[in-house]
Amino acid sequence: IGLSRYLINYKKGDYVDLIADGSVTKGMPYKFYHGKTGRVFNVTKHSVGVVVTKSVNGRIIPKRVHVRIEHVRKSACREKFLERARA
Repeated sequence: IGLSRYLINYKKGDYVDLIADGSVTKGMPYKFYHGKTGRVFNVTKHSVGVVVTKSVNGRIIPKRVHVRIEHVRKSACREKFLERARA
């Protein structure tokens, strides 16, 4: 794992992708959440809390998951929207 992964700052409201890294088993998200995009609601020393939606019996439930920094990366989902908003 590169050092750059630990140097990224996450703030409340950031969009992140949950990507489970097999080389670090601590703080790993459950397999359902792999590849999901969510919003940061809490930041601690080693982890971030992420709100992710989950479909259960036809309804969509917001789930709160705490994941270590190694299993998270900033999402590019807002870039196109921000480009349009700035123009």
